[in-house]
Amino acid sequence: MLCVRLIGQYFQPERKVAYTMGVGDKIQNEAEHLGGKAKETAGNATGNDQLRAEGQKDQVVADAKKVGENVKDAFKKD
Repeated sequence: MLCVRLIGQYFQPERKVAYTMGVGDKIQNEAEHLGGKAKETAGNATGNDQLRAEGQKDQVVADAKKVGENVKDAFKKD
């Protein structure tokens, strides 16, 4: 490992670690998606537009995380 001495201190450059989407992340994203689906269904059943919209937002956020992680995983394979 490369160490450089700077004015009495040692500087070690940061190591880059390849990160791929783990099983825990996949489960968490799926749980968020299903929670959003449940909120949307409850909002539809009760006529609560705010709850329905919040459920849709939760689903979109979870789907965006999935897409982002899939893109990141695709670049790490190269």
